[in-house]
Amino acid sequence: MRPAIEDLLATSRVVALPMTTRFRGVTTREALLLEGPEGWAEFSPFVEYDDAEAATWLAAAIDFAWNEQPDAVRPSIRVNATIPAVTAGEVARILARFPGCRTAKVKVADPGQHLSDDVARVRAVREALGPEGRVRIDANAAWTVDEAERALHALAEFDLEYAEQPCATVAELAELRGRVKYMGIPIAADESVRKAEDPIAVARAGAADLIIIKAQPLGGVRRALEIVAEAGLPAVVSSALDTAVGLSQGAALAASLPELDFDCGLGTGALFVEDVADRVPVDGSIPAGRVIPDAARLDRLAASADRREWWLDRLARCHALLPRG
Repeated sequence: MRPAIEDLLATSRVVALPMTTRFRGVTTREALLLEGPEGWAEFSPFVEYDDAEAATWLAAAIDFAWNEQPDAVRPSIRVNATIPAVTAGEVARILARFPGCRTAKVKVADPGQHLSDDVARVRAVREALGPEGRVRIDANAAWTVDEAERALHALAEFDLEYAEQPCATVAELAELRGRVKYMGIPIAADESVRKAEDPIAVARAGAADLIIIKAQPLGGVRRALEIVAEAGLPAVVSSALDTAVGLSQGAALAASLPELDFDCGLGTGALFVEDVADRVPVDGSIPAGRVIPDAARLDRLAASADRREWWLDRLARCHALLPRG
């Protein structure tokens, strides 16, 4: 169903959450929260996304707020720590915000940095987690095939769990996977799933060993589950720097997957100075249930009037793009 725009506007709250560390170029994360019959949901496509792409995020929010979700098969979700592209000396401070996490995802290939920066950061994470810890990297599609191959050679000594979206295209991922297969470093696809017209193409091409799925960009929990089933590959559920409300939708997705062999990227609430509700890792896990935003925090974290107007206009535009019925 598509609720009327008046129903969405009636409960909409726009918040601006300050970050503890710059992440993906973001220092303050904005999001629009709204409440439906099933509870609260989040609409927070990044500001640079066009309306056509953002409308899929709105479809996910409506589905989560208006429809009952698939049954959960697990009550809690183990999550990874997320390490932005910081200096090696800052790694310990950030890891301390993820108590009990045995896995860390490390951002690499940040604009303006060098491979030596990535090596130093990943080394610091490996030393902090010890030999039993799990270390994965995420390049956000920034490398060419040659650059990715060179980087994976440099980072292989740290026993990587996998490399997430090292290159931009499915063809590049397939070529890289063939080149580095002997190294035993699995290739994970993220942008090649969530930003693709055909999210199954990466699996069909044999270009990845596993896929990263996110509830908002894929249109909701049910659609994400369908993609996992069609792809036939192991899946890791991750967030798009969501508030606690969006993280609860990601947790609902992770909780309903038939198989979940990897820790999930749903602990990113620890990167906010303050969130609209408590959804940070405890003993390396988060619960699978919904959250209700704290009224006082919604007021305290409210975005400025002009930013609220910007988000409400965007909501209306994206709503007009959704199928009727």
